[in-house]
Amino acid sequence: MSLADLNARVAHDLVSLNHRAPDWVPPRDGVLDVVIVGGGQSGLAAAFALQRERVSNILVIDENPAGYEGPWDTYARMRTLRTPKELTALDLGMPSLTFRAWWEAQHGAEGWSALGKIPRRDWMAYLRWYRAVLDLPVRNDTRLDLIEPQAGGVHRLSLHDGSTLLARKVVLATGIQGGGQWHVPPFIAGKLPRALYAHTSEAIDYAAMAGKRIAILGGGASAFDNAATALELGAGAAHVHIRRPALPRINVIRFMEANGFIPRFASLDDATKYEVMASFFGRNQPPTTDMFDYAASFPGFALHTGSAWLDVAEVDGRARVTTPRGDLDYDFLVLSTGFVTDSALRPELSLVADGIARWADRYTPPAAIANPLLDAHPYLGPGFELLPRRPDDAAAVHGLFAFNYSALVSHGLSAAALSGLKQALPRLAGGVADQLFRDDERELLAAYHAYEEVEFTAEWRGDAQEAAA
Repeated sequence: MSLADLNARVAHDLVSLNHRAPDWVPPRDGVLDVVIVGGGQSGLAAAFALQRERVSNILVIDENPAGYEGPWDTYARMRTLRTPKELTALDLGMPSLTFRAWWEAQHGAEGWSALGKIPRRDWMAYLRWYRAVLDLPVRNDTRLDLIEPQAGGVHRLSLHDGSTLLARKVVLATGIQGGGQWHVPPFIAGKLPRALYAHTSEAIDYAAMAGKRIAILGGGASAFDNAATALELGAGAAHVHIRRPALPRINVIRFMEANGFIPRFASLDDATKYEVMASFFGRNQPPTTDMFDYAASFPGFALHTGSAWLDVAEVDGRARVTTPRGDLDYDFLVLSTGFVTDSALRPELSLVADGIARWADRYTPPAAIANPLLDAHPYLGPGFELLPRRPDDAAAVHGLFAFNYSALVSHGLSAAALSGLKQALPRLAGGVADQLFRDDERELLAAYHAYEEVEFTAEWRGDAQEAAA
């Protein structure tokens, strides 16, 4: 099968499923039913899931150029995805839309068997194909600046170019950082000039650092991805520093994938959700073995365990890092320090952030596992909808959905994790469609009661027809 054959198969499958059947949502002039913010894997699949619910008056917006949505061809530096190749997510049960079908159309069944993990850039190529073959409505180079609640259950979206959109529902499919911001430790941001450090989420010109000494703070997977990339491009040294005495070796996500935690997490009570996530935060995800081995294969690689950074300073144009084992000088620092979830950090939510319910507002954990990082997460409804902190906040947050990593405590690995998208997408699409239906309930019920379209058209001629028989 060629890629052209696969495209034809997708088209036939969509027709067989009656895709693009007429919408049921009553139209509003000049108002989109749904705007999805973010055109990466979650945003694209959310658009398809809504279309399957016959909600197609939608638009996906993304701040990046076409084909560069999400991290895969921008700041991600891993060689392959970290998830097993067999995981399905974006296809919504259509085999012809899976990565496997796309791969086999180009490399055959033998190519699939020979594939280990999915190469990062091939995943991005698949996403480009997915968007094109489904003809999804995406507007690129479009950044959302502000969400402004309006009367009548509508939100005005102010965009970076001065234009606006009106939408009844807004889905924030904004990935890992979309519920807060990337974290830079204050003792670094406050002491070093910006030219001496960068976060792993940023564009970093490693090619310009040939022969330089680089230090990386953090032991997550991205730390070793960046170390390998720097060394591959000629850095003289890339030293990874972690505060733990040893790297973590257990990846509990593999357990969650295999034992029902991901699809069933949302059904747990609040106490159990919090308990699981408190443990999850305490059991850091290890790097992949292949990327660690690749980074360690370079002579300039070093791993410093038990090496928390106590202080930094600029000395003669370089960064001096103070550790429990002494001071070390580097030409550049790379921060693999993750992110912080807090709606108050999102500029587009500045008008509504105070009215969004957090976990701290709805649940008090036992002191032994209390974690302010968990408490700051939004407390979401079953369809990823933001909920009001106070009754008076209900109108302002109605119609807003957090389909990003900030859903972690409420929905587990779901909106921004490939491991959980398969289960998350139907919940989101159903939640948005349910809310639209309830908002239009009176209009739809009135149309139901007034419905008089004749379906049965046969004529019965009574006794004359009986006599002829």
